[in-house]
Amino acid sequence: PEGRVVKRYRKMFPFRPYEAGVSSGTEFCVFDVPDVGRFGLSICYDMWFPETTRTLASMGAVVLLHPSLTNTVDRDVELSIARATAAINQCYVIDVNGVGSGGYGRSIVVRPTGTVVYEAGNGAEMFPFHFNVEAATHGRSEGLFGLGQQLKSFRDRAVDFSVYRPNHASTEYLDSLGPLAVPRRGTIPGPGSLHEGPGRSTEEA
Repeated sequence: PEGRVVKRYRKMFPFRPYEAGVSSGTEFCVFDVPDVGRFGLSICYDMWFPETTRTLASMGAVVLLHPSLTNTVDRDVELSIARATAAINQCYVIDVNGVGSGGYGRSIVVRPTGTVVYEAGNGAEMFPFHFNVEAATHGRSEGLFGLGQQLKSFRDRAVDFSVYRPNHASTEYLDSLGPLAVPRRGTIPGPGSLHEGPGRSTEEA
């Protein structure tokens, strides 16, 4: 809070093949904010790979900070991923997208229950809100809505995911998908209709 740099993070999944030449980070990033809780950091395309955010949650992060700079047509999908990430990991997700050159906004704040606190519009906005870290911690201990206890189930799993061991698992299908290259396209679709004006809050007035 006093402006001191405590961590630096390089995103693990550059948006290849479009970000050709960008090297991948290999270290996860969590840090503690006194009297608040533990934060985790992921960047842009990282969130499309749930292993990244699951690892941050397993390291104790109760708030995921997720800056992006994107103007691609899949923003609606990204917002769904943000909601799913919050519910699956029972943490706050703050998915901040840039505006202007390179981004068209629609930042989102999601509770650990997967409910949206606020979705911004396409312009620059500021939206203060209150973290209830105790509620997130309670949910992890007692279950989402008193039901699923995902992190404990993941901790106690019996399965060994062999797909994450390339030297041991069959990669025949993945290899059949071909190289990671820019796809050939006809007309590239643009954003359908952007939400104009200020954002929308789900908070009661």
